[in-house]
Formats: sequence, structure tokens, C-alpha cells
Amino acid sequence: MVEARNNDTRERILDAAERLFMAHGYEGTSMRQITGEAGVNLAAVNYHFGSKETLIQEVFRRRLDWLNEERLRVLDELEREAAGQPLKPSQIVDAFFGTMLRMAEDESRGGMTFLRLLGRTLAEPSEFIRGFLAHEYKTVVDRYKEALFKALPDVPKAEIVWRFHFMLGATSYAIAGTDALRLVTDWQIEPEDSVDRLDRLLPRLMSFLIGGLRAQLPQFPDAAVDR
Repeated sequence: MVEARNNDTRERILDAAERLFMAHGYEGTSMRQITGEAGVNLAAVNYHFGSKETLIQEVFRRRLDWLNEERLRVLDELEREAAGQPLKPSQIVDAFFGTMLRMAEDESRGGMTFLRLLGRTLAEPSEFIRGFLAHEYKTVVDRYKEALFKALPDVPKAEIVWRFHFMLGATSYAIAGTDALRLVTDWQIEPEDSVDRLDRLLPRLMSFLIGGLRAQLPQFPDAAVDR
């Protein structure tokens, strides 16, 4: 009974922190806000997490553990079916980015709340969060990087790394919930094309990312592109 109560308290704190970090960012969220949202006292947060820094790490870890395992599972399955042949770039992009975007449809995995938190954090990370996420992603990113190298043998490796960086940036911005379209004067979109329409955001973003990955190589004046 005590263990179940402790687990319930822990989950309520994580849920509250996830919502508040998404809405206000890490720096903009206070422990007082978190305890108020979760309906607990500060001693409970300290008991379960010890610090705000550890708390946000656990907010990410409970979602990223599944996401990273799922990304590896999907990639393993694709490579098994390919039987040693290179995968299509579109398969790799969908396995990495599409798997994450489809989390928005599953509230038990954090839904759109976590997706927007992740997008916001990737777009404006604190130094320690950047290091934490780099560690959490390392194995998965290394696997996907090698799959892209194999799928695009005619593209310099440095260019693939840069393009993956750009894809991460575009995806982070798209899911952060920032309605950038409103910043562009007189550019109007219909309600069905809003950022909340995941069924339209996903195919739009996938098309954009794959187009960028396959784009013409840049020309650098007076410099050779290293492979």
C-alpha cells in the first residue's frame, strides 16, 4: 500500500513537472509551481528526486527510454528485412522522426505535451540538459547515422551529419508548439492546417525532411568537401 502510494505521488510529480516545463521551460518553472500543480509538498519532491535538475532528467528518461528502444526495434526490423542491403533514406527518416511524432497520439507516452516539451528543450537547452540528452541519444543516433551513411554512399559523411542536424532543428521547431506562421504577416492558414493537426503535420514534415536529406550538395568556393 505504501509503495503504491509512493509510486502514485512520484507519477503525479512527473506529470505536473512535464506540463509546467513544457509551458514555461526549465528555467521558468519553479519548484513551488510544481508542488502546487502536483498537490504535494516540497519534501515529497526532494524525497523522490532530490533536486529540480534530477527531476527534469527523470521527466525525460521515463519517455525517452521507450522512444529509444522503439527506434532501435524499428531499425532492427527494417535492417533484418533488407538482408544486408541499404535501407531507403525515407525508411530511416520515418523510423527516427516518425516514431517520435507518432508518440503524440499516445497519451500514456506523454502525448503532445511531452512532444512539445522535447521540441522546446532541443531548441533551447540548458547546458546540463544538452549533455544529458546527448548521452541518452548516443546509441540510437550512432545507429541511425551509420544507416544513413550506408543508404547515401555518394553523399559526404560530413554533409549527412549536417543534414541530420538540420532535420533535428526543423523537427524540434515544428513540435515545440511555436506558431511561427503567425509571425509572417498576412500568411493565413485554414484551421485544418494548424500545428495541432498531427495527421497533416507528420506527412508535411516527413516530405520536408526527406527533401532536405536528398537535396543537391552545396558548392563551396575554393574548398573541397571532405568525404
